[in-house]
Amino acid sequence: VQLQASGGGLVQAGGSLRLSCAASGRAFSNYAIAWFRQAPGKEREFVTAISKIGGGTYYADAVKGRFTISRDNAKNTVYLQMNSLKPEDTAVYYCAATASYSSNNYYYREGFRYDYWGQGTLVTVSS
Repeated sequence: VQLQASGGGLVQAGGSLRLSCAASGRAFSNYAIAWFRQAPGKEREFVTAISKIGGGTYYADAVKGRFTISRDNAKNTVYLQMNSLKPEDTAVYYCAATASYSSNNYYYREGFRYDYWGQGTLVTVSS
């Protein structure tokens, strides 16, 4: 499956953005999708994920209550609604896909579990 992330841009602190991750290929619904981000000079970190079964969602503590992940299998797209953005949310955001499934909250936080990655979209939050 090929992934295309979009929707990044420049926004003021407190603002909102919605990122999209569009997938091509078959059986999109058979993949869990996650968002990771990497800020300049920092390691990549997990943001959120949505499972392929039941649509379970998982969030990093840093974004819980501000970000919402959702999926539209008919459109082969996963969305990341980001509200109350902070300057520390500035990063390149990547979407990733895995065919694996787990109900373990921490399973999807590991980048090595993902077989497919999008190219990334830059989010810049100004103070």
